[in-house]
Amino acid sequence: MAHVNLLPWRAERRKQREREFYMQLGAAAVAAVLVVLLWMFWMGQRIDNQNERNGYLQTEIKQLDVRIAKIKDLEKVRQRLLARKEIIEQLQADRSQMVHLFDELVKTIPASVRLTSLKQGGQSMTLNGAAQSNASVAEYMRNIEASPWMGHADLSKTENSHNATRMPYNFGLTVALNRPKTDEVAAGDNAPADAASAPAPAGKKAATGGTH
Repeated sequence: MAHVNLLPWRAERRKQREREFYMQLGAAAVAAVLVVLLWMFWMGQRIDNQNERNGYLQTEIKQLDVRIAKIKDLEKVRQRLLARKEIIEQLQADRSQMVHLFDELVKTIPASVRLTSLKQGGQSMTLNGAAQSNASVAEYMRNIEASPWMGHADLSKTENSHNATRMPYNFGLTVALNRPKTDEVAAGDNAPADAASAPAPAGKKAATGGTH
């Protein structure tokens, strides 16, 4: 009976399997390297895109910072202009207030009172004068408090000089100044014009016509 030796074939088969294994291992390594390279390329693209976006945002932020700085400068200019406007309005109001105050001083002072000095400081006024009696001073204080341009009056001093003059009582007043509403002032300013433009009574017309 013939015997067949299978050892060379098995050795060849084993070598074939080893070659296939190493080839598959090499292919897997190449595939892994390719995947890593593709992933690195993709991440690089994403990083580049993000850097471009960051650069664009930084440029826009710088432009916005410049605009914000200009807006702040404009706001400072606006505040300065508003402050000047308020000062001018205050000066105009104070100027008209002094005119009204002098007019009110003439209207409110009784015949039995005489002023010797006055001084304004802010929104208050100090009045010094002489009067016939304490009752005259009290009447003057009531007239002052009834004025729309003057407010509460505090009596700082009152004394009898015991001299033989007509007004022996010396007094001092501290008066708070008011600023009435615009419509009240306008109504007070327009009152003489309205009174002058009002038609005269029939009796006066008749009397006028009789003189001609």
